[in-house]
Amino acid sequence: MIPVSFSRTIELIALIAISSTLFLFLHTRELHSRLRKMEVRLQPGEDEILSANQLSFEAAQTESSPSGTVHYSNGHRLFALNYKEPEVLDIDTLNNTKRAGKGVLFFNRVPKVGSQTFMELLRRLSMRNDFSFNRDRVQRVETIRLAPIEQLQLARMVNSYLEPSVYIKHVCFTNFTEFNLPQPIYINIVRDPVERVISWYYYVRAPWYYVERKQIFPDLPLPDPNWLKKDFESCVLKADRECRYLEGEIHEGIGDHRRQTLLTVFCQIKCMKLLYCFLVRSPFNTAGALERAKLAVEKHYAVVGVLEDVNTTLTVLENYIPRFFQGATDVYYDEVNAFTRINRNFFKPPVSEEVKDMVRSNFTREIEFYQFCKQRLHKQLRALKLSKNTPVSGSNCL
Repeated sequence: MIPVSFSRTIELIALIAISSTLFLFLHTRELHSRLRKMEVRLQPGEDEILSANQLSFEAAQTESSPSGTVHYSNGHRLFALNYKEPEVLDIDTLNNTKRAGKGVLFFNRVPKVGSQTFMELLRRLSMRNDFSFNRDRVQRVETIRLAPIEQLQLARMVNSYLEPSVYIKHVCFTNFTEFNLPQPIYINIVRDPVERVISWYYYVRAPWYYVERKQIFPDLPLPDPNWLKKDFESCVLKADRECRYLEGEIHEGIGDHRRQTLLTVFCQIKCMKLLYCFLVRSPFNTAGALERAKLAVEKHYAVVGVLEDVNTTLTVLENYIPRFFQGATDVYYDEVNAFTRINRNFFKPPVSEEVKDMVRSNFTREIEFYQFCKQRLHKQLRALKLSKNTPVSGSNCL
């Protein structure tokens, strides 16, 4: 029979052995983890630039690809180094204001991007900064695309305003220099394309929209009640003619909100010699329209703001076009509640993300254009080299 004291000693030794084994296991695992981290640190990273003493001339072989990736071989393995050209942030290059031929600001506004709010902001700034405020009158049927003769008339009218002045109108971009007239200072605002098209869909169905138009145009017929009651989700899910948004499709009826999409406002077809070509509509969501829109922004627009980033938009406007936008941030935030209520549609129900994703799949190039404008706006902001401590207060959306 084993004495009780001896049995307890054996149990104690066993417990110590188990504890030691567990401790050694944990310690070994920790050491292994540290060694792995050190090994990773010693390996060249993607953004490292290898110096001459890291790769000898005899052992190193390099290959460059058009994408800017350089492949190195050191005799044991291949690895790639990605390098990027340093970003050029030249404020003079990014600011088209100085290239305008006349001190007239032209806001050829896109529908449903908060343009009513910015129009009111410009009206108040006109009193503060002493410039003339002008806007297009309300029309029964608004003509967005202009025939060449109408483009000429528009260019002459805008050119007739004395400096400094602002003119606001829903209309496609027109190149004034093609008519041998000085180019104004172009600005615009963009918005997430899917949110914008939903907003437009319910805007033209809002009761107050038809009340206002009936007051201006008493003989205007009322729309079909069934059309008014049609909701956006059902319209998309049932593949209704109004909500299909098929790439390459041409459909521009009076009730069709696609005819005022972002790209059409920035794309004016050059057709000086063909007087009938203004009847030809640009196909929806095409690569050609996208490239023309990007080119127009880069070449002719001083600033294209973003509805979802009002702080950056106001900062860039104040710095790139100070004659008109000096003090814009103060004016906006002094009465931010009044500005954010302008043209707000309380009759717009929520739309599910699933339906929005369905629409986004057909708005690929409009979304690309929207992202392009956002990137350009933030590049303009970085070019200002503003201090990170610059105070930015208030909400960042309209």
